[in-house]
Amino acid sequence: MTQRLPDIPPGAGGTPGGLAPFLLGVAMTISGGYLLLNAIRVDGWGFGSRIFGLGGLAVTSGMILIPFIIGVVIIFYDSRKWYGWLLAGGSLLALVIGVIANVRFRFENMSAFDILVILVLLFGGIGLVMAGVRDQARLERSGVTDNP
Repeated sequence: MTQRLPDIPPGAGGTPGGLAPFLLGVAMTISGGYLLLNAIRVDGWGFGSRIFGLGGLAVTSGMILIPFIIGVVIIFYDSRKWYGWLLAGGSLLALVIGVIANVRFRFENMSAFDILVILVLLFGGIGLVMAGVRDQARLERSGVTDNP
């Protein structure tokens, strides 16, 4: 005679892991992620500022825009010219890489309590989401238990 497990209402994602832990985990993850991203300040760059250097020469954003403009002119004159595409694409790529390389992130002043609350919300929420999606009935059928 086989023992039938009680019907468990489907939870998050159709699994019987539990809808309440999943929703609580989503709320915790969203609030922790918001608080973490809100505490980070981004310092950018200005037009004409040094993007990167080649040897001892400082390459500025204006220097990169000159070949970009020349490439765009060539593309609009004759779009089949490969060197116009190379100039425009290479300049744009160098500009994007330079901007990303010079972005500076810094944390706002926070107390240890603030950062601990943020980390518990963020990573505890991720754990609850994972627990809410886990198929508890499948684990019970396979004989795996959470208790040691």
